[in-house]
Amino acid sequence: MHTILALWATPRSTSTAFEWMMRMRGDMTCFHEPFGEAWYQGEDARWPRIKPDTPRTQGLTFDSVWQELKSAAARGPTFSKDFPHYIEHLWSDEFLGHFNHSFLIRDPAKVATSMYKHWPDFVLKEIAIVEQRALFDRLTDMLGHTPPVIDSDDLLENPHAIVEAYCNAVGIPYIESALSWDPGARDEVSWYDGGSWHANLRDSDGLKAQPRRYIDISEAPDRVREIYDTVLPHYQHLHQHRLSA
Repeated sequence: MHTILALWATPRSTSTAFEWMMRMRGDMTCFHEPFGEAWYQGEDARWPRIKPDTPRTQGLTFDSVWQELKSAAARGPTFSKDFPHYIEHLWSDEFLGHFNHSFLIRDPAKVATSMYKHWPDFVLKEIAIVEQRALFDRLTDMLGHTPPVIDSDDLLENPHAIVEAYCNAVGIPYIESALSWDPGARDEVSWYDGGSWHANLRDSDGLKAQPRRYIDISEAPDRVREIYDTVLPHYQHLHQHRLSA
């Protein structure tokens, strides 16, 4: 069984564009948030806002997802982009030992305001930054070194250099051509809401350098600012370990 290359991200962090770049490489089986659907609407869903009328997928469990991942890894190199809060209850040394871990972080002002735009009633648990830090610290203790971390702002500002640094850090070849693609449907990443959260990716043609922009969190609603204040120290902790170009 191959070790599964995992990118533990936070929502609204350019993670699906990064995942698409990994798909463009053509040398791995790629999974899009495989534990997410189980967390939200599987038979053993753990979503804190679940309701009696929330759609449920029969036969979908955390164990069925895990078996599918392991089967793919038994066949060949495998990449998974996911959020750490989905699998917090699975964090045993044995489970975590199946992965080659890496992290994608983003300024929580951007994460929180983007989440609010798409999902105004989101809660702290759905933003994943507290769980990112907890998993990062656990892995640092377990592995004896810090896992690779990339920051979304750095990635967007200098995509080729950051992707190359990432590839070197996780031990895979850097494939420059994977950073470009044709616009079009992204059915592979649209299990929720018809892919409406990924409109930017659908219309894009690659990871291209973009000017760094800033969000004024003081203009956000009170509850969004409260979530921002809670997660900021955890983001800052991870930020100090990020890879540089």
